[in-house]
Amino acid sequence: MTASAHTHPLGRSFAASLVFLAMLLAAFSLWTAIPLTWIYIASKVSHTQFPSGGPYAVVAVGIIASVLIVAWLIGRLNNLYIRLTGTNRVAAVRPAWLRSMRDTGSLQSSVTVVEAVLMASVMLAAVALTVWFFFVAGSPIPNQ
Repeated sequence: MTASAHTHPLGRSFAASLVFLAMLLAAFSLWTAIPLTWIYIASKVSHTQFPSGGPYAVVAVGIIASVLIVAWLIGRLNNLYIRLTGTNRVAAVRPAWLRSMRDTGSLQSSVTVVEAVLMASVMLAAVALTVWFFFVAGSPIPNQ
């Protein structure tokens, strides 16, 4: 085999990994960057601590529009992933201790790439929230 025969699949695998990572970052932003950014923008729009409905509308419309844009982007990245790999499924991984001696057939994963990305982003957001809550946020009770 020539060197170019090995670089093409490796290049596709690397590109597919980058697309998966981009999908994961976009999905993670649904739970973190998008809401925080729009709350920050609304805080700059409001000139008082007791605003009327304007800043709340900015947050609501901004989050909805941003989520729709990111969902469209994730869909486009998923199409690119399918073109690179030829499938929209995550490779099935089964631990050796769970395999039967007769288990010679290939496993079919029922999880799509988009499902895996969204599940992973929710788990990452939960870990980030837990770390923030217990280690960064501090106590709301004033020290006396």
